[in-house]
Amino acid sequence: MTENWPRRRVLGMGGAILGGGLLAAAVGGPAFAQTDPWKTADAIRRRVRAPKFPHHEYRITDFGAKGDGVTDCTRAFEAAIGTCARRGGGHVIVPPGRYLTGPINLRSFVDLRVSEGATILFSTDPQKYPPVYTRWQGIECYNYSPFIYAYGARNVAVTGKGTLDGQAGNTAWWPWTGSTRYGWTQGIPTQGDDWNALQDMADRGVPVRERVFGPGHYLRPNMVQPYRCRDVLIEDVTIVNSPMWEIHPVLSQRVLVRNVTVSSHGPNNDGCDPESCTDVVITGSTFDTGDDCIAIKSGRNADGRRVNVPSRNILVENCEMRDGHGGVTMGSEESGGISGVFAQNLRMTSPNLGYGLRLKTNSVRGGYIHDVHMRDVEVTQIADAAIQIDFYYDEGPGHPYNPSVSGINVENLHVGTTNRVFEMRGYPDDPIRDITLTHCVFDKATNTDIVEDVEGLVLNDVTVNGKPLEPATN
Repeated sequence: MTENWPRRRVLGMGGAILGGGLLAAAVGGPAFAQTDPWKTADAIRRRVRAPKFPHHEYRITDFGAKGDGVTDCTRAFEAAIGTCARRGGGHVIVPPGRYLTGPINLRSFVDLRVSEGATILFSTDPQKYPPVYTRWQGIECYNYSPFIYAYGARNVAVTGKGTLDGQAGNTAWWPWTGSTRYGWTQGIPTQGDDWNALQDMADRGVPVRERVFGPGHYLRPNMVQPYRCRDVLIEDVTIVNSPMWEIHPVLSQRVLVRNVTVSSHGPNNDGCDPESCTDVVITGSTFDTGDDCIAIKSGRNADGRRVNVPSRNILVENCEMRDGHGGVTMGSEESGGISGVFAQNLRMTSPNLGYGLRLKTNSVRGGYIHDVHMRDVEVTQIADAAIQIDFYYDEGPGHPYNPSVSGINVENLHVGTTNRVFEMRGYPDDPIRDITLTHCVFDKATNTDIVEDVEGLVLNDVTVNGKPLEPATN
């Protein structure tokens, strides 16, 4: 069944009947078409290869590190990485044990290999993390160093079957959110004033060198951040207890995230957030998070438009998503644009996962999300909606920078139980365009859909509650 219906604004489900009956959608115009887009995904995979390193090994214990969980090993990490880099690169080995440290700064041609049985414990003392050039929720600034950080490096890696433990929780880092859920009590400082100040600086065009936060301020650091890097590998490690975003490559090219496990349920604990990156592959990984499992971004508001670098050519495959706000998400920081996103062979397995495919933006973000393809996805249960495209996220409508979302294609999606199939809301003067679902089955949808201001919604063999999803009649 292929349907291409005239445009009509629909509030609530507006015609989608429980039990798999009717769908009234705002549609019109031809469906987005592209000849075999998955060839592009294959090309991305071929381009993004694991970097190679010289066969030299440098054990951090040879530089004074002790795996007792108490001794500060910051200088041992610095010495081992510095020696490795000066000698042409290789592998810095973290042997079994528990190693307490401050920030780790990686350099070109260095692989930090965290052995099975090894845990890197990152200090909870904010004074240990001097400001570096970074992004905080899509805005450039100087802030606390990410726990593992590389700037302008090439051929850089974090590998091994060990664990990166940020030691964040309701007694460290998380209370800065100001939420009692995350340990805040009266008298504990919060990030609110600093976040407002950073946004104001960006809106006023204050130079990045003058946007200095870090010690004495309360913007939580990210866990792992390669910034302006090329040929990056993050492989096999387990990441737990992060202050906020776990894996956050920024303005980087050819990034491979492979066989990683992320398990961290704190505030803003996104699993992997490629931001303004080109050629990224996320594969074989498991995400169990307190926020979006994967969130593709490209800068926020005025600062995102100033930098103006999109995220493009992103491939997500063979991954499992458990708890989280969204499985594969784009936005909300997407002012620089997002295009060429491919997601396939995914499993989503938790009743605590809010959305399967989630696109969120508004008229302050602006930007675009184009050319998104998802196929062969198995979902046991979704708490909110299988597919969300939301122009009303956060600031919503009424601002000067309407977003553009079009060319969203979903094929072979099977969902066991969901509250809704669709939660899609564009603007009357800026509709969502060209959404196509093909061979999709939703075993049980328990509530009415929301489809507002959408043009070009096409359904090819879509079944809800055992019945074909069909257009409503006037």
